[in-house]
Amino acid sequence: MSSAESAISDEVAKSAAEALDRLNEHTLKTVHWHFSEETGSPFWLGKKAELDFDPLKDVKSFADLKKFPHFEDEWLRGGPIDRWVPKGHAGKPTYVFETGGTTGIPKSRMVIEDHWKDYELFSDTLPDEHFPRGSNWLMLGPSGPRRLRLAVEHLAQHRGGICFCIDLDPRWVVKLIKKGWMEHLEEYKKHCIDQAVTVLTAGHDIKCMFATPKLLESLGEALEDRGTSLQEVGIKGIFSGGTEFTPQWTRFCVEELLGGPVEEGGVYMTPTYGNTLMGLACSKPISAADGYKISYYAPQPRAVTEVVQFEDYNQVVGYGETGRVKLYTLTDEFFVPGFMERDEGEREAPFDKFPWDGVSGVRPFHELASATTVGVY
Repeated sequence: MSSAESAISDEVAKSAAEALDRLNEHTLKTVHWHFSEETGSPFWLGKKAELDFDPLKDVKSFADLKKFPHFEDEWLRGGPIDRWVPKGHAGKPTYVFETGGTTGIPKSRMVIEDHWKDYELFSDTLPDEHFPRGSNWLMLGPSGPRRLRLAVEHLAQHRGGICFCIDLDPRWVVKLIKKGWMEHLEEYKKHCIDQAVTVLTAGHDIKCMFATPKLLESLGEALEDRGTSLQEVGIKGIFSGGTEFTPQWTRFCVEELLGGPVEEGGVYMTPTYGNTLMGLACSKPISAADGYKISYYAPQPRAVTEVVQFEDYNQVVGYGETGRVKLYTLTDEFFVPGFMERDEGEREAPFDKFPWDGVSGVRPFHELASATTVGVY
């Protein structure tokens, strides 16, 4: 038994066992929904014939999802998008959200209400004293055909507020970086930040916001240039997300942009890790005492993350060890039985609030890192 495993209390171990029971039950229900003729999607009903096992008979637990081949990126590129709509949801208003697409066909995900449900679950994790209910929000992130923009807007509405959004095309940002047009990139970033500053200083009583790390840093600097700060314009709570979220950046942000820890500066910040496929993984509370370490926990049982061996994607690494991030999405709208993320990190132990495995130190997967353009994230 590793030191991390031995450090798990009996109470957390009991909660983890109960969470696994719930995950097994949820997995069974999800697989039956997606592979039953009455409720399944054309995509998975078609795939069923290619499998060397029967999902309706041979999947009895979460561990049995390893029987499936890994979910492929290419399955999401191109249409028809209708093939992903489960028969059980036929006729409901449907969204399509895109990710990627700087070159070639973007990946598309069909969504009905998952983005609402994911962010309502996330809302339950936000402390009301720093994200006051009824407050208005600023969405400082990608717009267009992206889930994030509508999801943050729903989060604001769910908490009783109104969301103000800016106009930002991340594909243009990535193109500018690839072309080496750094002067244009700076102007475009300034254009986005100017929109945010205008909204924040227009008397809309905005207290909460989403921003990517790079944009949050630029916003803080722009406000400072105008002789003000995030605190002074009324911001109390920030949630942020992206690969730039490192302990070093977090320390800089807390100490330089937010006026110190929340008890001193008055601004609470929570990191998140998410994407169009999984929803949103919450962070264990960050602190100077813990070296600003950031550990993410997926919203089980709707989504699961594992940290797996680089040489065998079906084997989980030990606690504290490094591996590639593997994602599972298990909702009645969308089924992903094992998708290899473009990220790596360290496996983290369960704790009282999230009694299942987490991942820390998330960064681009080393084999792909040189080909990854981070952009506004």
